[in-house]
Parts: sequence; C-alpha cells; structure tokens
Amino acid sequence: MTQTLLPLAGKAALITGGSRGIGAAIVRRLARDGADVAFSYAASRERAEQVVAEVEALGRRAVAIRADQAIPAEVAALVRDAHAALGRLDILVNSAGVFVTGMVGDAEADLAAFDHQLSVNVGGVAAAVRAAVPLMSDGGRIVSIGTTGAVHVPFPGVADYVATKAAVAAYTRGWSRDLGPRGITVNLVQPGAIDTEMNPSDGPFAATLKGLAALGRYGRPEEVAAAVAFLAGPDAGYVTGATLNVDGGQSA
Repeated sequence: MTQTLLPLAGKAALITGGSRGIGAAIVRRLARDGADVAFSYAASRERAEQVVAEVEALGRRAVAIRADQAIPAEVAALVRDAHAALGRLDILVNSAGVFVTGMVGDAEADLAAFDHQLSVNVGGVAAAVRAAVPLMSDGGRIVSIGTTGAVHVPFPGVADYVATKAAVAAYTRGWSRDLGPRGITVNLVQPGAIDTEMNPSDGPFAATLKGLAALGRYGRPEEVAAAVAFLAGPDAGYVTGATLNVDGGQSA
C-alpha cells in the first residue's frame, strides 16, 4: 500500500501570534500538512499549551514561545529559539497583529496605542523577516497576514490600522525581489471579515462587513489558513510578491 506524502512533510514552520484566531488555525493547518511548528504567543500560556497539545496529537513537534512583537530583540530571540528547537526553518508566517481604531484628529485618541500598533504590525514583521532570512532554507516561504482594508477602506476610524497593513504589502513586494535569487517566496494573504475574537461575526462591524461581501457572510479562520498552506507548499513555488484576498468577494 502506497503512503501519501504530506505536502509539508519534513518542513519546519514559525507562526507569530499562533495561540488564537487566524494564527492558531494556521498552526493547526500547517501541522496537518506535515510541518513541525513553533509559534509565538503574547499572554495566555494556557491557550498556547492547548494548541501545542493539538499539534502533538497529530504526531508533529510543536513549541510555544512567549514574545512581544513590539520589541525587536524579543522577535529576534523568538526566531533563533524556534530554529534551535526545530533544527531548521523553512516557513515563516507573520500572523501576530493588533487592531486599534480611532478617528484622525480626535483629541481623545490614545496615541500610545497607535504607536504600539505600528510597532507590532510593521516593526514586528520586519524584525521577524530580518532575523529569519539568515537562518531560512533556500526555497523557503514567507507569508504575512494583511487586510483588504489596505486597498479599500470601507468605513472611518481605521486609518492607522490599515496603514500598517499597507506597509506590510509594500514590504512583501520588495522582499520578494531581495529573496528571489535564493528561491524564497514572499507573499501576502489579505483576509476580509473573519470570525475571530478581534472581529466577531456578531460584533459592531458585522452588519456592514457582511453586506460588503459577495458571499454575504464572515469567513472562518480555517479558510485563511488554507490560503497560507497553499502559499507555504510546493505548488506555490512560482508565486512570489503576490497578494491573495480571502474576503468572500468583498474586493470584487
């Protein structure tokens, strides 16, 4: 009887922000596809350990590492520790992020929160990629999680957030040029409305966002993870510098 080889068998992946929501779904999917995984978490060790247990139940190695994505030194240490724990690094998924809203010019706006958002959503991604590239195998994969709001902003109050994701989109295109000679692909997945704690399907933006989607519903974290798995896998070897929208037709 012939055994089917999983598409990511023998690969090692690091996912930032992998203890909940989209990040946790990506961890589970890459492990299901055969990869050993390391992932970062910010606060809840209990949640991280639960994800580790789920991955280990699949027969894969898993390690959870606490790291603050706003602190470049901690991000660099995260990458080094993941590489040391797994013995190699083939895939980096930048999923960690925060979502802070507020109108420009609002005298009551929390400017420190906006600055922290910039540090996490842009600085944390750049720090992870810079630390990973020297350790990554040739032919590796880098995938970042953005938002369709970086291209089309559907409502007010999110300018600072979508600007951080637009920066990651630009980095993606630039890094694809830098890393192309090594066969490392760099791509971006832009979700629309996905049912997570950050943006629940019964939350304050739900009616608006459902109405914008051609499919008329929120997406599931697993649907974003499927797109990441494709870009991380062998069938996407000629895809780089690209943006893949997973938004139910919101951008149509």
